[in-house]
Amino acid sequence: MSSYLERLFSLSGRPAIVTGGTRGIGAAIAEALSGAGADTVAVGRSVPQVRAPAVRYEQCDVRIERDFVALCERVLGTASGHPILVNGAGITRTAENESQASGIFDETLEANLKAVFRCCHAVVPFMQRAGGGAIINVTSIGSVLGFPGNPGYVAAKGGLRMLTKALALDLAPGNIRVNNLAPGYVRTAMTEASYNDPARHAERVARMMIPRWGEPEDLAGAAIFLASDAARYVTGTDIFVDGGWVARGL
Repeated sequence: MSSYLERLFSLSGRPAIVTGGTRGIGAAIAEALSGAGADTVAVGRSVPQVRAPAVRYEQCDVRIERDFVALCERVLGTASGHPILVNGAGITRTAENESQASGIFDETLEANLKAVFRCCHAVVPFMQRAGGGAIINVTSIGSVLGFPGNPGYVAAKGGLRMLTKALALDLAPGNIRVNNLAPGYVRTAMTEASYNDPARHAERVARMMIPRWGEPEDLAGAAIFLASDAARYVTGTDIFVDGGWVARGL
């Protein structure tokens, strides 16, 4: 890597926390940040059997505020570089009947929106002390488009998109940037049923300009960009990594 590119994209000396970092998109982002030099901790409710060699793993349910605050103390308490937080943890559930709808809606907003808000606020003091930082919230094409059968997920991701913009404004004086990384249909454990259904798979590919499902590694470059000095003048915005789904008309 040339010295110019290294200056722009290197994350050397920066501590990074990736929630939902033990599988899927979160795991790919954790590996990418580590590969760019960040001291990366991947956080999940369980620790994976197969681990990336340069990534550390911590077990934590980010919905429990005191546990995540304690994790931030351990990971960021003695760090000096600008911290990075990637909020990749999330759930999706579809109600099988009307009696489940309200509970699943509340559960989804708790995990995908309210917990993210608390995680952001937990890292802010460490970023302020370090003189800056970067927060990346993983949203979805569902943050700007309606999808059937899962109102809680769409509402949470839409709310997170706007929360990001509000936090970007509030935190800018402390040199803390907050941005959204919005995947389209990416093959993960969460989307495996759709991926393996020939009709649903083809229906989704038909909406993409790049006619294939994404892989978790397709998010890596955008994540490194948003975390690095290459994006030092970028805040409050959305980067869609969706094969052109959102931009497509006819």
